[in-house]
Amino acid sequence: MEIFVERLQERANDLGLSQAEVARLADLNERRYNHYARGRRQPDLGTLVRIANALKTTPNWLLGVESEGSGGKRRKLEAKLLATCQTLDEERLAMAVALVTTLSQQEGDAGGQKSGGARKKAAKKQRK
Repeated sequence: MEIFVERLQERANDLGLSQAEVARLADLNERRYNHYARGRRQPDLGTLVRIANALKTTPNWLLGVESEGSGGKRRKLEAKLLATCQTLDEERLAMAVALVTTLSQQEGDAGGQKSGGARKKAAKKQRK
């Protein structure tokens, strides 16, 4: 269970969450969550799923079944982006959403992932 304890701490840190916040998000008593976070007890399956959801990950990753290469790096980046966005005021959050949307669209354009209809619309727009 050592890897479970390490990963609980790692994910909470990645998300900028305290143990109390994770417990609240998982709808657990703080003391009960602390037992899991310190390796004193093992959660049942339902509790494990609630903790994984609160930490925006999977039970398999928490248990060490999934490695970093199984999407862990992406999850970390998404968690960091989310945690950062949660600190922004509404105006800056709107700017961040616009930036990420633009980046996402550029990624689709660069990869040639536009559908035929989307390409035709884009070409028509450029001609105007």
